Amino acid sequence: MARRQAVGFVHDGFGVSQRRSCRVLGVARSTIQYRPQRREDGTLRAALLALAAQRRRFGYRRLTVLLRRGGHPVNHKKVYRLYRAAGLAVRRRKRKKLGAGTRVVLAPPTQPNQRWSIDFMRDTLANGRSFRILNLVDDYTREAIVAEVDTSLPGARVVRVLEQVAQTRGLPTMIVCDNGPELAGRALDAWAYHRNVQLHFIRPGKPIENCFVESFNGRMRDECLNEHWFLDLGDARRKIETWRVDYNEVRPHGSLDDRTPTEYAQGHGLSS
Repeated sequence: MARRQAVGFVHDGFGVSQRRSCRVLGVARSTIQYRPQRREDGTLRAALLALAAQRRRFGYRRLTVLLRRGGHPVNHKKVYRLYRAAGLAVRRRKRKKLGAGTRVVLAPPTQPNQRWSIDFMRDTLANGRSFRILNLVDDYTREAIVAEVDTSLPGARVVRVLEQVAQTRGLPTMIVCDNGPELAGRALDAWAYHRNVQLHFIRPGKPIENCFVESFNGRMRDECLNEHWFLDLGDARRKIETWRVDYNEVRPHGSLDDRTPTEYAQGHGLSS
């Protein structure tokens, strides 16, 4: 625009031709003589809207490819401007990662070590720092197999805990769990595949499908976590482990005819 104004000033002010004015100013005549030709976008816009209605999960780049296939020689920048002007956008879907296990109603277990349930709990120390508890329960004997306590319990740590238990107790046929990232991640999935253990993931928002460990969590919360003041992580580990042993060996369980889980397990040739 500035070059065109300068050429016009020389041309009109000094009465010289446009060619000479351009030569004096060093400006190409094609630049001065160019007139933008705005194409009508109505047809392109209509084609874009039609494609966007058919392909709601396509963004402007994929729509550009389809427009070109349809005979519209247009670049992605123009499509993007029309796309934004039309208020089009692909809604991002936030999908929770789910495990690949089965989701069917389970029959009650018929023997010890046939099926375990696993879940996490959370509490805080006296200094306000939170910690987590990994609970592992035998669905048949109701034994609290493990109550692992730490500030962080990722999937790799869950695998290590299960391997430690396997050395003294063996492994079950199935483990019931929710869709948390530690349990639905690659670490536990790969371990279960190599150890031939089936992972059964409950439906999201249905904790009742993991009722055995959820019931145990309620007992732990009511009888242990709400009754103690944990000074530090070591103190929490000692008190929670003491309660776990008491739960297995002393506390009577109504569904086991008031026997303890350890007594019930010993009646079936298995001890924790």
